[in-house]
Amino acid sequence: MKPTLVTGASGFVGWHVARLLAERGHKVRALVRSASVIPELDVERVTGDLRDPASLERAVAGCGLVFHVAADYRLWSKNPAELYDSNVGGTRNMLTAARAAGVERFVYTSTVGCIDIPPAGVNGGLGDEARPVSAATMAGDYKLSKFQAEQVALEFAASGFPVVIVNPTAPMGDHDFKPTPTGQIVLDFLTGQIPAFIDTGLNVVHVADVAAGHLAACERGRIGERYILGSENLTLSQILRELASLTGRKAPTVELPYFVAWTAGVVTTALARLTGIPPRAPLEAVRMAKKKMWVTHEKAARELGYSPRPARAALADAVAYFEQTRLNQPPPAHAGGRSA
Repeated sequence: MKPTLVTGASGFVGWHVARLLAERGHKVRALVRSASVIPELDVERVTGDLRDPASLERAVAGCGLVFHVAADYRLWSKNPAELYDSNVGGTRNMLTAARAAGVERFVYTSTVGCIDIPPAGVNGGLGDEARPVSAATMAGDYKLSKFQAEQVALEFAASGFPVVIVNPTAPMGDHDFKPTPTGQIVLDFLTGQIPAFIDTGLNVVHVADVAAGHLAACERGRIGERYILGSENLTLSQILRELASLTGRKAPTVELPYFVAWTAGVVTTALARLTGIPPRAPLEAVRMAKKKMWVTHEKAARELGYSPRPARAALADAVAYFEQTRLNQPPPAHAGGRSA
């Protein structure tokens, strides 16, 4: 069996993709930086960097499948060019190396941020893969860099290379190492650092279901197509109330007007530019929050057989993970969900 290359296996989604592949009998090869750690998984490590084409050629040599999950996922950077170098240039480098190596299937991990969200009166206010989208609708450098990277993937697919794109929503669950910005919501709730909330919304999905969606896209996805991997559309208030139900802690009841959050974003981001310390409330994150990122995963369900579990399971597993690893508490009795 040819090896299957996974980029980003030391990160949240990539780790779950690598784990599921290994469980299903794949010989997993992980592209990592020299200092990266891949806990609990027995995989082949290959050192490289998305900005170094030669290292990618070595990593992909002999591989049959590639899951390109790695990305620079930051909502603020003192040097935004770094996001474009990794997300756009790195994706082009990885696709070029994979095509030269004769890879049989390439799954590119995009983001729900590249899906256009219509007004409330159109399609129920739910975004889907069919709606036209452009760079002009991207809020901030992270979304724009991922949009440009997705366009590179579509360019390779149009040329005949077997690329399938997946667009995860807001994954939550265990092994959120950093954590990600979405996982940070859970951790901040557990540590009492969310005194108020704004009127926004996310589509919450269990990270294990996102991993399963990656494999389904590889097996059954159509070349050049995008597939949203999500589960439930929830307001931030609903997410916080669900976390309160799971933990016994109180949910915040104060809703901030958007202009207050925007002002905080402006001030903290300006300070970050002076100090180099990432802001607590990046202006880019505030801008993104102005729109409820609610979508439908009906296409993935229909074409891939994608069937995610309820959002509560994702939140419960995230709570259990953070309580055990960050707060040194035993996992609660409610932890756990069905395996992917």
